[in-house]
Amino acid sequence: MLFKELSYKICGLCFKVHNELGRFRNERQYADALERLLKENDLRYEREFDLPTSFEGERVRRNRVDFLVENSVFLDLKAKTVITKDDYFQMQRYLTSANKLLGIIVNFRQKFLAPKRIINNNL
Repeated sequence: MLFKELSYKICGLCFKVHNELGRFRNERQYADALERLLKENDLRYEREFDLPTSFEGERVRRNRVDFLVENSVFLDLKAKTVITKDDYFQMQRYLTSANKLLGIIVNFRQKFLAPKRIINNNL
């Protein structure tokens, strides 16, 4: 399993946020709470990490992932009814463009949190 301990810690913090805030907040509120916990747990992170452009002429800062944790794991927070295939494809694009191995999608709107691990198969 890629980044087993780190991803376990990240998911644990997400569960803590979900328990504290519930299901019906917006993404920014979840991100603020998670950022606080990342700091408290001495995890290095970059919030709203800008991905490199993927083709000539693409607008800079067009694609952004919610968090890059320990320069290893992308974390994309959602607050919507259902995670779609498009969300998976988006994470796959993010991983490919930044040459990262692992991304985690967390949908806080669900009654029971179920983080989804996405692996970059192109590396």
